[in-house]
Amino acid sequence: MKQIALDIGLATGPTLASYFPGPNEAAWRHLELWAGEAQSVNPVRSPVPSYLWGARGSGKTHLLKAAQAALREQGARVGWLDAGMLDPPEFDEQWAAVIFDDVQLYSASQQQVAFNWFVNAQTHQRAVLAAGALPPVELKLRDDLRTRMGWGHVYQLQLLNESERRAVLRQSADARGVFLGDEVMDFMLTRFSRDLGSLLELLDLIDEYALQTKRAITIPLIKSMMEES
Repeated sequence: MKQIALDIGLATGPTLASYFPGPNEAAWRHLELWAGEAQSVNPVRSPVPSYLWGARGSGKTHLLKAAQAALREQGARVGWLDAGMLDPPEFDEQWAAVIFDDVQLYSASQQQVAFNWFVNAQTHQRAVLAAGALPPVELKLRDDLRTRMGWGHVYQLQLLNESERRAVLRQSADARGVFLGDEVMDFMLTRFSRDLGSLLELLDLIDEYALQTKRAITIPLIKSMMEES
């Protein structure tokens, strides 16, 4: 069987607790503080912007969505902008923060919206969190937006190595209450996309198929699932 690349992302709700930091612990700890999770009373988020960058699969979107979820759990409203949003709303003064994902993909009109949100967030002392595939200096954005992305906290996210990806898969399987044997994990890592987001999505699909068919997670079950897809 040839390797299958699943170009799909996370389907479940990311949290800071479910993120496996590995070499990215500094960024993870920073976002715990940023979201106020490390403070028990009256969390205060710094108005200094934070920017994460790294290759696809390094966990940028996971961390951004986890930070968004953490704020929402506190009752806060958050502005979110990604490249797939063709008609983003106006800046809302009720937002506690604004979050920008995949900034390297923004169109000219999205860059204008992002600049407006950024300026308003700074004016109203709201937190700003952003992520992209490139360091700020290399972003092909309008200069006034690019420089703002890079003047605060900047963290590069590293891809997890194979043993760390295995640990994440094991942790995710345990959280679902399912057994993932070593041979099954070997099969997943050698026959499918090694991108962590895709692997976790694959685990979601396998778990759902196993529940539907009332079978244990084995290599034959995964092959059967792929044949039916």
